[in-house]
Amino acid sequence: MDATIVAALGIAGMFALILLHVQIGIAMAIAGVVGVAALIGWGPAVSLLATETVANLSSTDLAVVPLFLLMGSFAAGGKMSTEIYNLAQASLGHRRGGLAYATIAGCAGFGAVCGSSLATTATFGRTALPEMLSHGYRASFSSGVIAAGGNLGAIVPPSIIMVIYAVLAKQFILDVFVASILPILLTVTAMLVTIWIVVRLKPDWGPRSERASWADRLLALRRAWAAALLVLIVLGGIYGGVFTVNEGAAVGAVAALIIAIVRRRMSMSDFWQAILEAAQSTASIYLIIIGASVFSYFVTLSGVSEAFVEALKATDLAPIAIVLLLLVGYLILGSIFETVSAMLITLPFVLPLIIELGYDPIWWGIINVAIIELGMITPPIGMNVMLLHSMNPAIALRQIYSGVGPFILCNILVLLTLVIVPDISLVLLRWFG
Repeated sequence: MDATIVAALGIAGMFALILLHVQIGIAMAIAGVVGVAALIGWGPAVSLLATETVANLSSTDLAVVPLFLLMGSFAAGGKMSTEIYNLAQASLGHRRGGLAYATIAGCAGFGAVCGSSLATTATFGRTALPEMLSHGYRASFSSGVIAAGGNLGAIVPPSIIMVIYAVLAKQFILDVFVASILPILLTVTAMLVTIWIVVRLKPDWGPRSERASWADRLLALRRAWAAALLVLIVLGGIYGGVFTVNEGAAVGAVAALIIAIVRRRMSMSDFWQAILEAAQSTASIYLIIIGASVFSYFVTLSGVSEAFVEALKATDLAPIAIVLLLLVGYLILGSIFETVSAMLITLPFVLPLIIELGYDPIWWGIINVAIIELGMITPPIGMNVMLLHSMNPAIALRQIYSGVGPFILCNILVLLTLVIVPDISLVLLRWFG
């Protein structure tokens, strides 16, 4: 059978398994093994499953993933997210829409010790949403701010999805982190501007809160020292060259645990719960990565990725037009699939195309993560929206979707800016060599 037909059947089979609710990593592994068997035999196919599993489990680069997840679990267990939010609330709460500003700032700050959009959305759904509603904020606006702010958890380093992209795209993790700095600042600024516009047009959506006294602000600042110290240790150490990304992840996990214990914020049950949550997330991510590695080998062996590149080049579309088409596809895919899955399913096809078109793979990593995360708040599904609704059933889905609407628009404008001006993502890499 022709290799292209085998590849088409393999891809169709993978999506059929996913529709049957087979776990995505397992679906990719099955499609990859059966596809390789059809091309070169069952012996190499079965051995591929073993070798890819061993290679990924023994990868020192991927070891960053469980360590950062552990750091995030210990930080959440130590109530750092609440302290970050309380500090932002004390500083900004008296402004119109101030609690919304504080939520975005808190999500960005917690993202620096968490690395997951779903975890950030869940955390601030518990801490910020009741506070905003109790101060008279409109439910749709409040939930929209939290769902959109949750995305910052995945794009602010140390970002789990950026680590996975860097490893699979064979790029330095630190380079991807550095390249993300200006896009993150642009995204946060755009979100804050969006809030400013909304509360000027609809003042009753984000009323002013009582101004916190300077004593309360100083108290909130003192209580937030742990989160600031953790960020300084991890990101300061990594960017400052004190230790590698792997070492930074290990130091961060240990530091988060020590801080929680010293402050008596973590009981033994909290400790085991944090370990369990990190282990569950790690197992899920590794399963997807192993399945994606097997599937990627099958796609490469079949030659379909090269055929995909040649087919798109034959359309004579401008490179920028092809990139925009990919963004539309990713927006749809990201609204249906979880972030890691959406990226890994498409990486074997898309990355060779991006490189062939002459674009920088690090630049594409930033774009890729940003567009998939945007899908997390985009109808018809949007994982962040669904999570927030499941936590607060009294807020209807249509209310949350209407609340995230302005943030979807602002993120699309940021993405288009990053696409049109690639130097925003790459200038810091050039400055620091």
